[in-house]
Amino acid sequence: MSDWKELTKESQVRWNEIAGFWDDYMGEHSNRFHREIIRPGTEHLLEVSEGHEVLDIGCGNGNFARRLAELGANVTAVDYSFEMIQRAKARSAGALDRIDYRVVDATDHGALLSLGEERFDRAVSNMALMDISDITVLANALRKLLRKHGTFVFSIMHPCFQPPGLHKIHEKVDKDGHIVSEHRIQISKYLEPEPMESIGIQGQPVPHLVFHRPLSYYMNVFFKCGFVLNGLEEPSFHKDGLEQGKFDWYEIPPAVIFRFRKD
Repeated sequence: MSDWKELTKESQVRWNEIAGFWDDYMGEHSNRFHREIIRPGTEHLLEVSEGHEVLDIGCGNGNFARRLAELGANVTAVDYSFEMIQRAKARSAGALDRIDYRVVDATDHGALLSLGEERFDRAVSNMALMDISDITVLANALRKLLRKHGTFVFSIMHPCFQPPGLHKIHEKVDKDGHIVSEHRIQISKYLEPEPMESIGIQGQPVPHLVFHRPLSYYMNVFFKCGFVLNGLEEPSFHKDGLEQGKFDWYEIPPAVIFRFRKD
């Protein structure tokens, strides 16, 4: 099984419940993970120019939508969480002339197409596709929403290194007369798609739903819809300036960013 449409409503309910917590935590400029891991690679692959029409899917509190507006894009930003869209609008009062926020479920083909066929030069989704129960609907819709040679850039938690049942191992090792910290991951499964509950931010009111899929699944979904993969990044934190014990996994990329082009 590779989609779980029956879980869409439950996922939406949970995101409405945790929207305020996530918005308060992310704030105006989001967290370090977004600023250093997600945004640079996404902007590089997206190649937004002044006047581009951009669709932001799973926009959350609008952090990246506002950045796109700063770059000169006209943005349509959607999320299936009504509460998150309300938060995004409140944070974007000075940019609503460039950003159109809407409540749209990315598993609803008709709702997606209502945004305008062959309207968009670019589409983007930051850390959201692994939260969507069925991404085949979105891939098929994007084929119609994007203009010729339009591109879709999306980031997800790296499924190779963040699968269900992941164990993170921290050890102190005596190496060449020095006590050093070493960090490893231990996984027992990867290929089988699987829904799971997840805590993205410690302390969030309830877990949200994440849908694990291997890399090949994501690629094949878009290949079948006629997209071409022409960009891929596996960003990680730089070794210099890392916080010991928190951001010290610089050899293991926590996210992967794809760029697909419509031919």
